[in-house]
Amino acid sequence: MITITTDQSRFARQQDLVPRERLSEIQCTVIGVGAIGRQVALQLASIGASHLQLIDFDDVEMTNITTQGYLYEDIDRRKVDATRSAIERIDSSVQVQTVYDRYRAKLKLGGAVFCCVDSISARAAIWRTAGQVCSYWCDGRMLGEIIRVLAVTDANHHSRYGETLFTQSEAQRGSCTSRSTIYTASIAAGMMVHQFTRWLRDIPIDCDTTLNLLAGEWTLP
Repeated sequence: MITITTDQSRFARQQDLVPRERLSEIQCTVIGVGAIGRQVALQLASIGASHLQLIDFDDVEMTNITTQGYLYEDIDRRKVDATRSAIERIDSSVQVQTVYDRYRAKLKLGGAVFCCVDSISARAAIWRTAGQVCSYWCDGRMLGEIIRVLAVTDANHHSRYGETLFTQSEAQRGSCTSRSTIYTASIAAGMMVHQFTRWLRDIPIDCDTTLNLLAGEWTLP
């Protein structure tokens, strides 16, 4: 027997953690729907985000099933389209805009931007324009079992975040796709969405958090 639930009952257990009214007013943009970005998009849809924008130029490959949570049937599909399909299965009322392209400065973005790209140089290029127009910015970085989440909501955070955009030659060798697992990506996404809900509740955010899963170390600024 299938039990029909009301919209109100669906969100009953999170109503003290996620302010639905404020969330419904914000369009969330996810730049890069790979390992972390796909999980961010699905979690946002699950907590009740009603307007999502997905930006990515890539297609689903076989390795993405293991590391990014895509399905076998998604292979060769655009990642933005496959992610939109998954969101529709969670909640068909979510309005999803897909952009099958690299990030372009001319794009109109949502008030909350989740940057989930692979390289420091790409982050820096996106930040120069997108970071100046959004109200909430969150950058998720992952290498193996090390996660770093940076969030920006005010001028002080802006300046601190800029210091993390070192040149690509100075970055730790590898990208978030060189060594990755779905469980690390899911945790990283959860940390990013958690900071977002703190901001929605007007709770001070953690602007720079590092979690080393293997070592069991959690570092805050």
